[in-house]
Amino acid sequence: MSKPAKPKVAICYDFDGTLAAGNMQEYDYLPQLKIKPKQFWDEAKERARTQQGDEILAYMCLMLEKAKADPTKGIQVTKKAFADNVANVKLFKGVESWFERINSFGHNAGAVIEHYIISSGNREMIMGISIARYFRKVYASSYMYDQHGVAIWPSLALNYTTKTQFLFRINKGYLDEWDNSKINTYKAKEERPVPFEQIVYIGDGTTDIPCMRLVKDQGGYAIAVFQPGKSKAKEGAANLFADNRVNFVAPADYREGKVLDKQIKSIIKKIVADNEVQQLIKRSEKNYTVKITLPEATPVSINEILPDNVVKLDEDVLDKRVEGT
Repeated sequence: MSKPAKPKVAICYDFDGTLAAGNMQEYDYLPQLKIKPKQFWDEAKERARTQQGDEILAYMCLMLEKAKADPTKGIQVTKKAFADNVANVKLFKGVESWFERINSFGHNAGAVIEHYIISSGNREMIMGISIARYFRKVYASSYMYDQHGVAIWPSLALNYTTKTQFLFRINKGYLDEWDNSKINTYKAKEERPVPFEQIVYIGDGTTDIPCMRLVKDQGGYAIAVFQPGKSKAKEGAANLFADNRVNFVAPADYREGKVLDKQIKSIIKKIVADNEVQQLIKRSEKNYTVKITLPEATPVSINEILPDNVVKLDEDVLDKRVEGT
């Protein structure tokens, strides 16, 4: 008998505030434009309000407008330029070593670990960060480019609700963003490569709530993290727990032995144990299910079971009536 496949565990991360402090645009991009972060985000919100639009699309549009408004500043909006604008992004402690450590732990525990980003931030910027190589897929807001490689229009915008579709893509194994046919086809739960019970979502804020709640309600695990030393962020994460939107709360400290490290490792061990239990149940069902063969039923005339004082039916007439019903 071949050994059963190891269970896949998909760990999904928001980016801003989850793996790194602050918003990625605030490290290099906005300083080049000489725009203060609050001014930029307030303007994006106002643009969304006045245009009756989405805040994510508003900020993406504004990024392009601001860069092109003053050519003398030399702000480029190419993939390479976006990737170069994250050189100073400050990852939380332990993030750099987290992925190899968790992958190794999962392998030794009997699981296959996959990492995914599901973020409203900019995909091109995330792909320029050192840890990008560890993600099987980066789902984040991104641009379309012209023949010169210059960003001209949003190609994908992830807000708090659209984020959830990518959990289903991971769950069903249809990972391409553009594929709208396979993702909507029926796929039995037992055929899905990553059941929701084997998905972990780690996030920090309100844009993560639909993903957190979906994963948790489907039997997976949601973790709210907060920047260490930030009391307001800690309070926000505590509120997510109080509102039953997450299973765990932890400081965004990814070092070995810290709270988050222990939570993830415990989740992985539980998923592996649950999978082993299910395999044992299936083996018992296969080896010990008793097949019961029932004797063939003998046809009985309705007149045979009617009491003697009841007028007997003309069965030929009854059959014809039934056929004509």
